[in-house]
Amino acid sequence: MNYKFDFVRFRKPFLLASLIIVLIGIGSLFVQGLNLGVDFVSGTRLDFTVKQNVDVEKAKSVLEQNGFKHPNARAAGDQKQVVVFRTDNILDKPKIDKLKGDLSKEFGVNVTVQEQKVDPIIGRELARNAIIGILIACAFIGIYVAFRFEYRFAMATVVTLLYDAFLIITFFSLFQIEVDLFFIAAILTIIGYSMNDTIVVFDRIRENEEKLQPKTWEQLSGMVNLSIQQTLVRSINTVLTVLFGALSLFLLGGEGIRNFSLALVVGLFAGAYSSIFIASQIWVIWKWRSVKAGKDEPKLSPTTE
Repeated sequence: MNYKFDFVRFRKPFLLASLIIVLIGIGSLFVQGLNLGVDFVSGTRLDFTVKQNVDVEKAKSVLEQNGFKHPNARAAGDQKQVVVFRTDNILDKPKIDKLKGDLSKEFGVNVTVQEQKVDPIIGRELARNAIIGILIACAFIGIYVAFRFEYRFAMATVVTLLYDAFLIITFFSLFQIEVDLFFIAAILTIIGYSMNDTIVVFDRIRENEEKLQPKTWEQLSGMVNLSIQQTLVRSINTVLTVLFGALSLFLLGGEGIRNFSLALVVGLFAGAYSSIFIASQIWVIWKWRSVKAGKDEPKLSPTTE
């Protein structure tokens, strides 16, 4: 078979690297967890629009004077003109108006504020529903692939989708980037793109398997390499097209969707990687083991890798 790169030959390093990333993610979640926004925990988020290159330390001083010890505040916006303040308390309107007034006096400008509040019950419900939504999406995708292809394709697809979602979670945990509802939307979006990439590769593998009828490990691995090569340009072009849009959102979009677009960028790379280096490798390993166990036809002559 005529293929330029032996992807299957390096399946063990690819899978080992993926396993290491998963272990790093688990460690990060245990040590520092996720930086959950007010969408998932009770509290208040206030976005004070002050002026360009705002002095966050001066803003923190004002917040401390209002009874907030070690306030969670940072600069945001394209020109660092916004002070984002988060607290676990539910602030009423008089308290928010006082903070707005004190900041206006401190900086000598008319400060505007955008507020977001979530109570504990809603926060827990949103977090639970987000997890359930991701699991349901993966389950239905697995069922569809099982009927459309076979169970090995389905399981490899589900593992790949869960890996893509977990890689995004790992990235946000490592760098303590705030997680909000847009983050969940980004994960569900990436699951869709990743599934598309994986199905394209699997569909070509199925077509080539019916046509070539591989009877040895060399033929089976060569068929997978050929299938990946035949779909590689299409996958790269698809990812690059969406990636340009996601990068534009990240660079030119507002503060509210910046983390969403960042999650898309990370997820697109993860999806492109996993469809080639994880999903296909899981399938070819599982397929060959089934063949050696005599569970698949035609029966292949004994051989080793």
